[in-house]
Amino acid sequence: MRKIDLCLSSEGAEVILATSSDEKHPPENMIDGNPETFWTTTGMFPQEFIICFHKHVRIERLVIQSYFVRTLRIEKSTSKEPVDFEPWIERDLVHTEGQLQNEEIMITEPRGGSVIPMLHRLPINIPKLQHFRYFQ
Repeated sequence: MRKIDLCLSSEGAEVILATSSDEKHPPENMIDGNPETFWTTTGMFPQEFIICFHKHVRIERLVIQSYFVRTLRIEKSTSKEPVDFEPWIERDLVHTEGQLQNEEIMITEPRGGSVIPMLHRLPINIPKLQHFRYFQ
């Protein structure tokens, strides 16, 4: 079965909040599907962004490509507004001395996946996020 990257603007995903933005590397670059683009931050910690899916989705795998990330914490909300977030995933990432960090997280929930709500808040210590992808 073909895996669909749900975290693309072409699939309806939208960045509705980012705590930092650079004119040349805006947060929307995380979900544009272009491997040459990225979101870069001001370097202040922690950084946070919210991705809205506008519908419930089933997630089987997360792929995060980043630089200099120490801790990744993903929260979720079933609200149509960006409120009432609850913890979902937290990981300390391996320091790679300026090399690309490729983190893959498999979601193991009963009945073969996790129904993920419409909004995700990701508070992370991150100066540069290459891509953030959800696969169905």
